[in-house]
Amino acid sequence: MDTRIMGVETEYGLHTVHPTKRPLAPDEVARYMFKPVVAWGNSSNVFIPNGSRLYLDVGSHPEYATAETTRVDELIASDSAGDAIMHQLVLQAQQAMADDGFDGDVYLYRNNADSLGNSYGSHENYMIERTTQYRRLTSALLPFLVTRQLIAGNGVVIKDPSALPLADQFPTRSEPHFAFSQRADYMHEAISSSSTRARPMINTRDEPHADSTKYRRLHVIVGDSNMSETTQLVRFGTTELLLRIIESGKPLRNLQLAHPVRAIRQTSHDLTGNTPLELADGRTMTALEIQEFYFQTAKDFLAQQGHHHDHLEQVMDLWERTLTAIATQNFSSIDTEIDWAIKHKFCTAYANKHQLDWDAARLVQLDMAYHDIHPERGLFNLLEARGAAARFLTDAQVDAAHDNPPATTRALLRHRFIETARALGMEYSMDWTHMKLNNHPMHTLYIRDAFETDISIVDDLFAKVA
Repeated sequence: MDTRIMGVETEYGLHTVHPTKRPLAPDEVARYMFKPVVAWGNSSNVFIPNGSRLYLDVGSHPEYATAETTRVDELIASDSAGDAIMHQLVLQAQQAMADDGFDGDVYLYRNNADSLGNSYGSHENYMIERTTQYRRLTSALLPFLVTRQLIAGNGVVIKDPSALPLADQFPTRSEPHFAFSQRADYMHEAISSSSTRARPMINTRDEPHADSTKYRRLHVIVGDSNMSETTQLVRFGTTELLLRIIESGKPLRNLQLAHPVRAIRQTSHDLTGNTPLELADGRTMTALEIQEFYFQTAKDFLAQQGHHHDHLEQVMDLWERTLTAIATQNFSSIDTEIDWAIKHKFCTAYANKHQLDWDAARLVQLDMAYHDIHPERGLFNLLEARGAAARFLTDAQVDAAHDNPPATTRALLRHRFIETARALGMEYSMDWTHMKLNNHPMHTLYIRDAFETDISIVDDLFAKVA
């Protein structure tokens, strides 16, 4: 596929704190957050002018799904804009709550687990050709996704390993420690059509949101909710590149894992990357060896095919440096660029300064604070502000993505439709493929082509009903 549609859905954790009173429950705060959304969109599930979707998910999780994009930088910019939009909703909610006598602080976290054992995700979506052999693709992709946490995990402080989900079935290290991934311990299956009842790494539900005769959607729900733009770059960039390699028909060495659910936990809890993982054919390979295989395969592929986007050289460089850092156990070359390494550096320095072990409550608090999206309070944002976390984008790119859609997908039409309908005071409804004026249902637009960018289609519709 020459150009691929990509997107990411981010679920946020919600928490409130009051110094003296019982705070409002998360679902009550979520309703305050979405009051202004409902006011202009008549729903808590809306599309917004930048082409993205904003909604309350199951369990009152605020969620933001980026517009369709064809470029990794646009994807990351659109996702980052979601944080800014959510933060504005939090500020408005706090003011509305205070006006009603419910003062207190609202915290919105871009992470993957809460203190009650609930997990929420960061779901990647990649358009693939309908003709792609799905079973071959997922078989080749799973070992990569299981071990991708080495290069794209958020890192997590494990205070009590025995309290982790399925700890009795998949025991790892017994002592408190730091692990690669927040999400890894919450995976229940490798591949499934469910996304909540039995949480898989790849969700097979066939919802292409496009021409179903040509495409289907690969729904990857195993990833951590990254804070770092450079970590997102390597996460999305390596995955999209591997999809290209698989779609090209290039034969790949069989690295099918015997027990993917066990392997993802084993991988997460070993920062050396050297725990042997059992393959389906009886061999063993370490997580580091598996990632090194995929890196070398990608390097060889690019040597033959060339780079297909501007940022691949940066992706490959960061991928290689991260694997080298793990192999040498010297994280200094990546500790401003990869989330787990950034967090590990800060927590280790703090623990050493205050003589704390990994089971210290303060380290767990700092782990959570890393994911607070508040620009002036969140630990990651503070680290970024002082140069301890690298940037990939500029402020201007993120600011532009706040109100504007990617220019190479049908999100451009969605933007035009919303802006025109609101300017004319017309009520409307839409999903990923439909745009409908509620008072003129016969003039519904159905855009199956995710690459459609001709806004005259929208203008012609409004000309008919004006």
